Amino acid sequence: MKYDKEEKDILNALEKGKMKLATPSKKEIESIKAAANSTLKKDKRITIRLYDHDFIGIQKKAMEMGMPYQTLIPASFTVT
Repeated sequence: MKYDKEEKDILNALEKGKMKLATPSKKEIESIKAAANSTLKKDKRITIRLYDHDFIGIQKKAMEMGMPYQTLIPASFTVT
């Protein structure tokens, strides 16, 4: 796995004992679980039309990233 400079600095600080991991409180854990559940909730079905070359490009990119193309498609669009 490749790390950027900030990630490397954090890992180095953790390994040298300059940083300690905190244990989240029960309230924080519940908040994180609620956020994850609402994020992963699939409650809409949509149909989109793509040009064939766009679809092939998305499939290739997803394969390079090791994920299903269906997961990559929502990440490819931005809401304005």
